[in-house]
Amino acid sequence: MNEETDNVSASEVSTGRELVLPGDMLSDSKYKAGSGTYLENGKIFASQLGIVSVRSNFINVVPLAGRFIPKVGDQVIGIIMDVGPSNWLIDINSPYPAPMHINEAPWKVEFGDTGRYLTVGDLILGKIFMVDEVKHVQVTMRSHGLRKLQGGQVVEISHSKVPRVIGRNGSMIQMIKNSTGCRIIVGQNGRIWLDGEMEAISTAVTAIQMIEREAQTIGLTDKLRELLESANKKKG
Repeated sequence: MNEETDNVSASEVSTGRELVLPGDMLSDSKYKAGSGTYLENGKIFASQLGIVSVRSNFINVVPLAGRFIPKVGDQVIGIIMDVGPSNWLIDINSPYPAPMHINEAPWKVEFGDTGRYLTVGDLILGKIFMVDEVKHVQVTMRSHGLRKLQGGQVVEISHSKVPRVIGRNGSMIQMIKNSTGCRIIVGQNGRIWLDGEMEAISTAVTAIQMIEREAQTIGLTDKLRELLESANKKKG
């Protein structure tokens, strides 16, 4: 894995992975100004609060506002971004890189053989098992139910709306499952995986997006029930 694509050395960028504020100088070296930055007198500065990221020679600041901040124990749906000889780098919809070492995989993986098990673009259901004081994150799949997700479709919502989509004691998501017959897995990082017939998935996605959009609406449970019943009548 080429660490330069995700981490910036302190000698080249003043703040590395640390939180940066608007106006903080990021680099006066070879990098180009990317999103969340501006160029002034040959130097690159942060234009927003966020975390530094370097990709394809561009230095960016990934905004913190609205982004998922992982905590130990969070169940996440991740996308494999990069494959190294002893680990995978996983996109967990967060500003922070999230590697998973081969020791945390549910298989016995030999050094250099990682690509046989997970490759770029694969989906996984994982869990955050370590977050340190500087937000180094580690993911594991060594727990009951965690696995590679095959097929299906992923919809993304604001992670802050996940509790509303789940509902009290799982009531909202269970209603969607019962009505559509879809298998649904909700990640606390705002990604939701669905599998079933295409029409059923479409109905489930519409329902989830309605909950996200109208999360503060009074009588949302009744509105969800009406939406699902209407979809079933059309199908019937």
